[in-house]
Amino acid sequence: MRALILLLYVSLIGAAAFAQSAAISGYEFMEPSTRELQDDDFLNPGMFLLDEGSALWSSSLGAAGETCQSCHTEIAADMAGVAARYPAYDEDLGRVVSLEMKINAEIVGCLRGKPLEYESDDLLALTAMIGYQSRGMPMKVDSNPEVVSMAERGKEIFQTRRGQLNLSCQNCHEQHWGEKLRGDTISQGQINAFPVYRLTWTDVGSRQRMFVWCMESIRSEPYEYGSDEFLALEVYLAVRGQGLLIEAPGVRR
Repeated sequence: MRALILLLYVSLIGAAAFAQSAAISGYEFMEPSTRELQDDDFLNPGMFLLDEGSALWSSSLGAAGETCQSCHTEIAADMAGVAARYPAYDEDLGRVVSLEMKINAEIVGCLRGKPLEYESDDLLALTAMIGYQSRGMPMKVDSNPEVVSMAERGKEIFQTRRGQLNLSCQNCHEQHWGEKLRGDTISQGQINAFPVYRLTWTDVGSRQRMFVWCMESIRSEPYEYGSDEFLALEVYLAVRGQGLLIEAPGVRR
């Protein structure tokens, strides 16, 4: 009987640990009014990016005189599922890249244009528009060895304490998610809704802008946009959140 009770206890503990590690979108932690903003395409303030992205899609962005549409005629068909699998290993580039990096590689290599700056309106618009084509599709990152290696590096960054507050991403988003912080509910820090319109910013931002904001909040010096460190963190979070549905463009507090 004692052995049976012990087995039941271990099983319950294991079930609880599994439940706590299950990926939950930040949407589930939002106030109803914020959810309504995301759910209604007419109210979602991030949706204006789709019009801008569509205009850029059919515009010449470089000396080649070509457009994204020249190669990818039907964006809804050609870009479906693309955002759900990034970051990914790119054989042509010989490295792991984020969606933003892939967009810029295509602009430079195919259109003979200049790369778009991180957090620029144009790059956010293209990212949001491509992300929208995967809305409702689950995130699934390839198990390429380069991706796995990058994810391990990102996990180390996620777990490392930093800044004057001596906190890690893990402290908030794994050890205390679901708890309250200044009236807000701490989420798991998932990235399936980006780019997002954040009410705190009154603006749209990428995944890496959120990384910068979090690091500055704990009084830590953030990495540079597009750095290997931020890319590694993004890869790990994409792996950690596999199965969550793409919500881009999302809304968050």
